[in-house]
Amino acid sequence: MMQYKGYLAQVEFDEDANLFHGEVVNLQKDVITFQGQSVEELREALKDSVEDYLEFCLTRGEAPELPFSGRLTLHLPPVQYRQVIAIAKQAGKSVESWATEVLSRAVG
Repeated sequence: MMQYKGYLAQVEFDEDANLFHGEVVNLQKDVITFQGQSVEELREALKDSVEDYLEFCLTRGEAPELPFSGRLTLHLPPVQYRQVIAIAKQAGKSVESWATEVLSRAVG
């Protein structure tokens, strides 16, 4: 993973083109891609692509899509919420740290 200004990118290597290709992965609707033949080119391409995206949004008078913040809000039925609190307490953890651990295991 690469990062620039909070935008996280996943990179893959295209053996046929002898080229690295990256895409920002923490956006919901907009797409930011970049490519390069070396790590240095890739870093510069990510920076340039994000800056181009921000400039494009500014030119259009639109707010750029911000990267996911990492915050997750859940609304649970009261009975289930009490169960979550009890399980977290039994594990000796806060609800937040318990939920983070459970979700991390679920997504691998």
